Amino acid sequence: MAKKNSKQSKKPTQQNAEEAVRTLLMWAGDNPDREGLLDTPARVARAYKDWFKGYTEDPIKYLERTFEEVEGYDEMIVLRNISFESHCEHHMAPIIGKAHVGYLPNNKVVGISKLARVVETFARRFQVQEKMNAQIAHCIQNVLKPKGCAVVIEASHQCMTTRGVHKTGVSMVTSQMLGTFRKDAKTRTEFLGMIKE
Repeated sequence: MAKKNSKQSKKPTQQNAEEAVRTLLMWAGDNPDREGLLDTPARVARAYKDWFKGYTEDPIKYLERTFEEVEGYDEMIVLRNISFESHCEHHMAPIIGKAHVGYLPNNKVVGISKLARVVETFARRFQVQEKMNAQIAHCIQNVLKPKGCAVVIEASHQCMTTRGVHKTGVSMVTSQMLGTFRKDAKTRTEFLGMIKE
């Protein structure tokens, strides 16, 4: 008989999460019993449920419903400026940015809101930008099976702007090109031109 996943069976409770926040407040030097902080542990636990809801969502499901009645449309589809908020897995600090997603359909397309939902699902997990970029691109490529997929992400990392080197106004840009976007420089250049402001 297979063993149950120990991570699932030992998931902390809401009370455990709130106690952890109380501990951090005390460790930081404050009193969690003072008026302004009394409800903070519950608020933080609720915020975490929202910030990290990507762990309870399956991005593949968003891409499963496709449309084939597109009159043979086979040119590039690009969704620009998909805003997202994520959190750095190293410091748990916010990563705030935007993603640009493009693909070359292969006889079927997906609703554009579903592309945004895929970005959102991966963003709502602890991340590093490079990994998130690859996850989004490979998910779209593997499920839709287009001729190619491209994802460019530009983001500001609060783990760098509010701590450590304290460099504000800095953004990081990553890209993942798959299929035709990787093999064909003209296709890649067209996509990069389309996502420019």
